[in-house]
Amino acid sequence: MTLPAIEADAAARPPRIGLLDTARGVALIAMATYHFSWDMEFMGYLPAGAAETGWLKIYARAIATTFIFIVGISLVLSSTPEIRWPSFWKRFGMIAAAAALISVATRIAMPNEWIYFGILHCIAVLTLIGVVFVRLPLAFTLVMTVALLAAWITDNFGTPGLLRSSFFDPRYLAWIGLAEMPERSNDYVPLFPWATPFFVGLSLASIALRTGLLHRLAAIGTGSWWPARLGRHSLAFYLIHQPVLIAIAYGLSLVVPPAKPDPVETYRKQCNAACVMQQGEALCRSFCECTLQKLQSQALLTPLQAGTIDVQNDERVQTIAAQCSAEAE
Repeated sequence: MTLPAIEADAAARPPRIGLLDTARGVALIAMATYHFSWDMEFMGYLPAGAAETGWLKIYARAIATTFIFIVGISLVLSSTPEIRWPSFWKRFGMIAAAAALISVATRIAMPNEWIYFGILHCIAVLTLIGVVFVRLPLAFTLVMTVALLAAWITDNFGTPGLLRSSFFDPRYLAWIGLAEMPERSNDYVPLFPWATPFFVGLSLASIALRTGLLHRLAAIGTGSWWPARLGRHSLAFYLIHQPVLIAIAYGLSLVVPPAKPDPVETYRKQCNAACVMQQGEALCRSFCECTLQKLQSQALLTPLQAGTIDVQNDERVQTIAAQCSAEAE
């Protein structure tokens, strides 16, 4: 490429938007605070299930939505006026490698709840899907965005389970997002519904490019603020922050050990936290109380919490779950 062509290409690129970097940096800080609450629960300072219920559950979803929305915007900006393939594949390779590293590490550290499709896995796949759409007319992206929003509304406010099937429950299909009861994971971010904020970001960024809004946003500044500088190194921060936080929580547990939790309340919170991911809270309360009573009557609660029972294959536990599911419904 000649020097005039390079200069013309640089002039056609969207400006760096400090406000976007700042938003990403703030989201990183919020993510770290949420993960620290998970670490404190893991160490026993918070009740079991606390990080996956109530306002913390809403907080976590808002953070993930923000991240994926920004990924959609950033993909459009980095692909204008044309896709720079070497940079694209380098960025994708780093995200995919980081996702694989997290899967391997969690498979070793926590085999029953390892991360088989977390937020980095989702971002990697959405990046491949999104790069196709940024090369298509805007109408295709808008149609997909509307379809995803309609599906999300149907899934949350329409007929329960209309879009879901047990066929998608195994891990090799659960990443699509249509599972009824996906296998447990400490970070489960499937394509549906999380492609929705991504495509909203794609659509809004594409529209902003056509209206000159990006230049007005760039003029706001904030690019020199420390959250903006943090936001420009999001992948490194993501990989480093959790080992640091878990080390802090572990060190605290050595100095000020947490109180021993009530096994009954622990079971209730864990059961409800797992159940409400797919079912209503009223049904989950009924189901969890039923299973608690039956586990206690058969002296299975203590070995279950100690991990000496294989939940997936123990016929006694499976029978209890089936009976209580029928009663709850």
